[in-house]
Amino acid sequence: MKTYSIKLSIGLPVYNGERFLAQALDSLLSQTFTDFELIISDNASTDRTADICQEYAQKDQRIRYFRNATNIGCACNFNRVLQLAKGEYFKWAAYDDLHAPNFLARCIEILDKYPSYILCHSRTKLIDEQGNLLQDYAIKLKTYLPLPQQRFNELLTKHFCYQLYGVMRRSALEKIPPMGGYGNADGILLLRLGLIGCFYEIPEYLFFARSHPQQSLSMFFPDYLSFNDNNPRFSLHMLPNFYEYAVWFDSQNKDKLLFPHWRLLGEYLQTINHSSMNWYARLCCYISIVKKLTGTESLLIKDLVFALQKMVTKTWKIFHRDNLPDSSLAN
Repeated sequence: MKTYSIKLSIGLPVYNGERFLAQALDSLLSQTFTDFELIISDNASTDRTADICQEYAQKDQRIRYFRNATNIGCACNFNRVLQLAKGEYFKWAAYDDLHAPNFLARCIEILDKYPSYILCHSRTKLIDEQGNLLQDYAIKLKTYLPLPQQRFNELLTKHFCYQLYGVMRRSALEKIPPMGGYGNADGILLLRLGLIGCFYEIPEYLFFARSHPQQSLSMFFPDYLSFNDNNPRFSLHMLPNFYEYAVWFDSQNKDKLLFPHWRLLGEYLQTINHSSMNWYARLCCYISIVKKLTGTESLLIKDLVFALQKMVTKTWKIFHRDNLPDSSLAN
C-alpha cells in the first residue's frame, strides 16, 4: 500500500489575484485540519500576486510557491499544482473563494470513514465581491448513486462544477487524463471522476464561491446566476461562450480554428469508450447523451458556420493582400 507523508495537498492556481488572494489564503490557513501543504502556482501574474504569495510563504512553512515564466493557460496551471502534490488527498482551491474553518476536517472525516467515496464537497453559497450572500447554490446532483451510468447521467446536467473544489482521493485523479484545454474541461474531469466512484455532499454550507466581474463565469457566462434556480426561461443563448472559454483554458488555442461543441461531444464519447464499464452501462451512458443533448444540435451547426466564416475571411484577406499593387512599382 502506498504511504504518504502528507495527508492533503491543496493546489491553488492563480493569475492576477491580488484583490481576493489574501482572504482566500487566510481562509485555508485557518482551517481546523492542519496536516496539509498549500501549493501555489502563479501563472506569470503582472499585479501584486507574487508579493502576496511570498509574504505568506515566509510566514507559513506549509506553503510551496511556484511562478511560471510565462502564462501557460488555466488548464495547464491547474494540472501543474496536481503534478506537484504529495498528499494522499488533493483539493483545488481558487484565489477568490472562501471556506468555513471546518471544511477540510469534515471532508477528510468522510473520506477516511467511507472508502467508496472518492470526492467529498459541501453545499455552496454564492457571495459577492464584499463577501455578502447572493444566494444559495441550488443545483443538486445525485452523484452518490451506486451505478456509474447513473452518476454519468447526473453530471451531464448543467451545473457550475463546484464539486471540483472538494477534497478528492489523489489515486482517483491519477486514473483519468489531466484537465483539457477546452471549454467545460472541468465538467469533463468531474464526469470522468464520476465513473470511478461516488461523490459525497456534506449537508452544510461550508464553501463560499465568490461572484465578481474578473472570474471566468462572469466573463464568458454573464447570465450564470439565473441557472441557479433552474430558470424555466432557459435558452441556448444563455450558454457560455465556449470559443472564448477554450482560449482561457489553453492560451495556445488563440486564433486557431476551433469546434468547441464538437470537441465536447467527442470528449463525452471518449469518456465512455475509455471507461471500464460493461456494455450495458455504456449503452445507458450513450442514451443519456442523446436525451440530455437533444435540442442543442444547433450548437454543432453553429461551430461549422463559424469555422466557415473564419476560413472565408482568412482567404479573402490573403487574396486581398496578394493582389495589392506593389508600391515600389507604382513609383
